[in-house]
Amino acid sequence: MNGLIRVLLVDDHALMLHGLRSLLADSEDIDVVATATTGSDALEMYTALRPDVAIVDIRMRPMDGVQLTAAIRAIDPNAKVVLLSTYETEEDVFRGFQAGAWSYLVKDVALTRLVDVVRSVHAGRRDIDPSIAVKLASHAGLEALTVRQAEVLTLISAGQSNLEIANALFISEGTVKAHVKAILRKLNARDRTQALTVAMRRGLLRA
Repeated sequence: MNGLIRVLLVDDHALMLHGLRSLLADSEDIDVVATATTGSDALEMYTALRPDVAIVDIRMRPMDGVQLTAAIRAIDPNAKVVLLSTYETEEDVFRGFQAGAWSYLVKDVALTRLVDVVRSVHAGRRDIDPSIAVKLASHAGLEALTVRQAEVLTLISAGQSNLEIANALFISEGTVKAHVKAILRKLNARDRTQALTVAMRRGLLRA
């Protein structure tokens, strides 16, 4: 067992967990020491086993992969987490690295690439694909939306007017207009349509 990279796999889809475990089993230097389908179970296993690398699905409930990454890093500031996602949105990428992830990969990644990333991260090197680096750079310097602005944006995406949004959030129509103006500025959008396009690209809204 000496020299093996001890890995914790976390995904709320049992089939994905089984597939990843089976694929990684073919690597002579990797040992999957545990799997978990929830963030709470993953935290217990991480605390008990202290794996070398945790591979975590970003889209889980109720605790998502970013929240789990931050929680793991709170337990162990030196923890090495690789995030896996079906998506590659600017917002998810930014949140992931902000929480302390060492790498971010999409789930259609080649097995050889995944294994290389595990080895690289274990060796203490952050491994970031060029496409991910571009998204991080695109997000850099952008102001985050407030919780209220995110709520307004969601209602805009549902096709609601300023008056309808005001009634839904129990605020004045003038306040809604102020929020919309701030959203357009923060997303560098000229109108609502472009704001929704930018928000989808950044992962602020789900398709």
